[in-house]
Amino acid sequence: MRIGGFLKQSLIDWEGRLVAVVFTKGCNFRCGYCHNPSLVIPRLVECTPDIPSEAVLTYLKARRHWLDGVVVSGGEPTLQPDLVQFLERVQQLGLAVKLDTNGTHPEVLTELFWKKLVNFVALDVKHFVTQEDYARVTPTVTEAQVEAVRQTLALLREHPEVERQLRTTLIPGVHAAELSEALSALFAPQTIRFQTFREGDLVRDYL
Repeated sequence: MRIGGFLKQSLIDWEGRLVAVVFTKGCNFRCGYCHNPSLVIPRLVECTPDIPSEAVLTYLKARRHWLDGVVVSGGEPTLQPDLVQFLERVQQLGLAVKLDTNGTHPEVLTELFWKKLVNFVALDVKHFVTQEDYARVTPTVTEAQVEAVRQTLALLREHPEVERQLRTTLIPGVHAAELSEALSALFAPQTIRFQTFREGDLVRDYL
């Protein structure tokens, strides 16, 4: 698995838990507000060495009695062909798993759910789930990707045993003021968390 970053301890990435965070390389979206361009833009991805999966797993094994779980983020983790195998090894350590995803690979989530390898899914909902609206955030989005997000939302409804969090980053000039209320009503009774856009080193600066 291509790992571009590893945070050994975090108290903010999974509420109520002390976790390690694994950041995978590569993403199929190009959201202008993304704060991880080094994990997304191909020429930047190749500028930093990969962190060996074995090194991460060795650390997790040594700290498994101290940590409450592992968060796998990115980039987009479901692009990794060996994600399932990596999470199987994490599960063998007795650690819970939270997965951050954009929802474009429901077939991967289906396998993870079937094998009971994920305890929590955080799904980034970019906008109303249409190609036109998603393109306001990630201009390269395709209709097939948007349909995949719809399938992921349906999949989450079919698996209530998996904790989930829907979240949207509100961007001035992109999201209308009433969007949060509209999305909250659309996804009810599931709750959706709204994050504040922050300026910084963004993907749009490299496009």
